[in-house]
Amino acid sequence: MKFTKLRLTLLTCTAAVPLLIAGTLLNGAAQTTPSDHNASAGSDDSTQVKIARAMSAGPTEVAKAARIVDTDAQGKMVVLREGNNGFTCMPGNPKVVGEPPMCVDAASMQWFADAKAHKPKPTNTVPGITYMLAGASQRSDSDPNDTTSMPIDVGPHWMIMWPFDPKTTGLPTTHKSTGAYIMWAGSPYAHMHIMGRP
Repeated sequence: MKFTKLRLTLLTCTAAVPLLIAGTLLNGAAQTTPSDHNASAGSDDSTQVKIARAMSAGPTEVAKAARIVDTDAQGKMVVLREGNNGFTCMPGNPKVVGEPPMCVDAASMQWFADAKAHKPKPTNTVPGITYMLAGASQRSDSDPNDTTSMPIDVGPHWMIMWPFDPKTTGLPTTHKSTGAYIMWAGSPYAHMHIMGRP
């Protein structure tokens, strides 16, 4: 399966948000994000509102020491607050399907950057952790390129960004309101989606 137009629909698993935003963060210092994606650039929210929304995505102990970033109207990364625990939280854009608030570690940032760059497979060498505890919306659990299906609301969840195989894990590949399943199964970007809070 080719990921030539990989859109994050990140799992919430809206993988769409994660892929675009996290990829932006890794390249943000030197490059801009795609012109069609500006996290919350269209939002009139204050910096404090964005910080609170970004922090709502992660467990309290993670979010309180995480770096908080957003993108400006030109798609460049803007640091709203520095952090010191290796996690980055983003406010997302509540008006856009696939752009939820999220908190990610460095391995997840690499995973999303690889997907954004259309690499054949992720290059992170350890599993990444992505939190979406404020919930999300997405288009599909099976097709990362789906941009037309009706939005699916997804409750609080978190993900392990690592190449899980449903055949060896025994986990289902369809959306569940509880428990875990493999999102984007059959693709190099398959990962574990776990409903609820860790």
